[in-house]
Amino acid sequence: MKNIVIRDIITLRGPNIWTYRPVLEAWVDIGELEEFPSNKIPGFAERLAAWLPSLVEHRCSYEERGGFLRRVEEGTWPGHILEHVSLELQNLAGLPGGFGKARETTEYGVYKVIIRAWHEDVSRAALYKARDLVMAAIEDQPFDVAATVEELRDMVDSKCLGPSTASIVDAADDRDIPAIRLLDDGNLVQLGYGAAMRRIWTAETDRTSAIAETISRDKDLTKSLLESCGVPIPEGREVKSATDAWDAAEDIGLPVCVKPVDGNHGRGVFIDLNSRAEIEKAYAIAVNEGSGVLVERSIPGSEHRLLVVGNQLVAANRSDMIIVTGDGKSTVRQLIDSQINTDPRRGPTELHPLSVIRIDTAARMELERQGLDAEAVPDAGREVLIQRNANHAFDCTDEVHSETAAVCALAARIVGLDIAGVDLVCKDISQPLTEQGGAIVEVNAGPSLLMHLKPGIGKPRPVGKAIVNNLFAADESGRIPVVGVSGSRGKTPVARLIAHLLHLSDRQVGLACSQGVFLGRRQVQKTDAANWTGGRRLLLNRTVEAAVIENGGQVILGEGLPYDRCQIGVVTNILPEVEDLGRWNIQPTGGEYFTTWRATYRTQIDVVLKGGHAVLNAEDAAVADLAELCDGEVIFFAADAACPTLAEHRAAGKRGVYVSDGRICLASGSDEIRLGRLADVPAIGKARKAEDIANVLAAVAAGWALGLTQDVIVTGIKTYGLDLADPFALLPRRARKSAGVASRI
Repeated sequence: MKNIVIRDIITLRGPNIWTYRPVLEAWVDIGELEEFPSNKIPGFAERLAAWLPSLVEHRCSYEERGGFLRRVEEGTWPGHILEHVSLELQNLAGLPGGFGKARETTEYGVYKVIIRAWHEDVSRAALYKARDLVMAAIEDQPFDVAATVEELRDMVDSKCLGPSTASIVDAADDRDIPAIRLLDDGNLVQLGYGAAMRRIWTAETDRTSAIAETISRDKDLTKSLLESCGVPIPEGREVKSATDAWDAAEDIGLPVCVKPVDGNHGRGVFIDLNSRAEIEKAYAIAVNEGSGVLVERSIPGSEHRLLVVGNQLVAANRSDMIIVTGDGKSTVRQLIDSQINTDPRRGPTELHPLSVIRIDTAARMELERQGLDAEAVPDAGREVLIQRNANHAFDCTDEVHSETAAVCALAARIVGLDIAGVDLVCKDISQPLTEQGGAIVEVNAGPSLLMHLKPGIGKPRPVGKAIVNNLFAADESGRIPVVGVSGSRGKTPVARLIAHLLHLSDRQVGLACSQGVFLGRRQVQKTDAANWTGGRRLLLNRTVEAAVIENGGQVILGEGLPYDRCQIGVVTNILPEVEDLGRWNIQPTGGEYFTTWRATYRTQIDVVLKGGHAVLNAEDAAVADLAELCDGEVIFFAADAACPTLAEHRAAGKRGVYVSDGRICLASGSDEIRLGRLADVPAIGKARKAEDIANVLAAVAAGWALGLTQDVIVTGIKTYGLDLADPFALLPRRARKSAGVASRI
């Protein structure tokens, strides 16, 4: 029986053997279909192309438009097809298609299908839907592509980052600042690692004061503060009843605006009210939208939304009136649907820059003024006003007068917001407010960014970039020193010694290894933490100033690395004979289709930053061979100073750590520094086992790469393994001072 069975799905949440980004690795058994490539299944290629015509954009195999569909016509296997269909379904659902691969395993008919996982749940669903679609095409059965895409799109809308948050995360990625989503289905995101992190929640940040947000919700208090600082605002006051609202309107002078004291998103806001009946009706609605009601002077002109980030205006949009034109046959409701809501920019989701226009209370009042209702049929050619200030659809950033920009920035500072949406009304945004009787009507926390990212008319503005640049100075990366330690053996002692060296340099160091999680010298978890969860735990901790994370082959293959990039990547050795990676179908030698030990451990070196270092065992040919993959500098270590790889490296003027005359030496080219005797290193001991020496040399090389002083490194290797209450006491006085630990002595 021909069938496609998804045996298992491995979630790789970080850099892995396939790519730098999270992916799903599905193990797919195609059984008898191994004997039936696509060109042997009548009508398959035609059905697939008809259901998913956008597959023509997949350039696979021939690196040209239509390449993949050509491959299907010529003959390819279901694993490969499943990869492309999964990616295309994600793309149609609103996600970038992204990375994909299909690779054979050593088991007949079983493939690894790898697809980019923008969100694990969505990608899993896409994979299973793709399997159903491919099987339907094979069996010549019907398949509802539109319903499938709609189901996936609903998942994207509910589970993936909203466009405002995504714009900030993308801007951080452009600056190589890492991002961690803290809520699986929410918009709370950490930018950066450990002590260098910042947090965002849509358009709010960890700099957004709770007090400032509370002030912004209280429109009367906001007005009072703005007025006291000379910012133009509309006259008005809070009212207690419908009668009081009319009294206030008479005092202010018609027309007036009625709105909730602490409402948001424009709910319960009524403008240009000219009669007692309108004002009392508006009060009855507004009072249910907040804790009180304001009556204010109506400001002539259009409403504008100006986005202020870090005391700078970064974007501005103008609203416009919504008007329909009668045809003598259609009702007002029908005219709205046919003339307004057919605009593809309008819709119910955050992906639509304009909202659907409905006949709400404000619209009904507007129609009543014109002697109409929703079911009335206006005469042909008659213009009917539906809303006076609708979506802020028109970008006008370049038109804003410098004085107006400065007033809006002042308003944000007065309220105390680092990111503020300032609403103002004026006739001409290119002129100062005071000259035209304009005024600021609201200052909002957590403003929507979508109107600036996708304006109805005008160019998008890089608001996400502005927020990231406000959170991180130009010379800040959001990164702390991260050391990844990998290899077949020796990972744990190397990681622990590196953490000890960092501790002596007076940094709050976090360590995740097979012996648990450590913060400084305190063990906070005693179970095995040499995994994705243990490493991620350190990166989420605001107190951690440097992190050392152990990652074995099983972590790389089964979970992915917990960090996107690292400053130091250490590979101790690659020993297939002592390590069982058979579960992942890892082969000693490979070729195009099979994954090898080298491909596994290269992952640790692939993620080393350009300004970072790879620390590699020169006496292990497989490890030394990884040097060519490092974007940063390579430091080799070897017990034998005459090791050919090390000697060649030094001859090129590069750095190495080795043993000479019983002493640990650092060398940069021909320059040599002798640190201390092997006999003085407790971790080596009298037995002087080769693996213990190699572990110490690897840690010393990592400490050197981290820029630790010679005093710190020497003291560290002499004290590691000793039960000392205060290892700082053994540092020379000058070293204590430079390490910032003099106060501990």
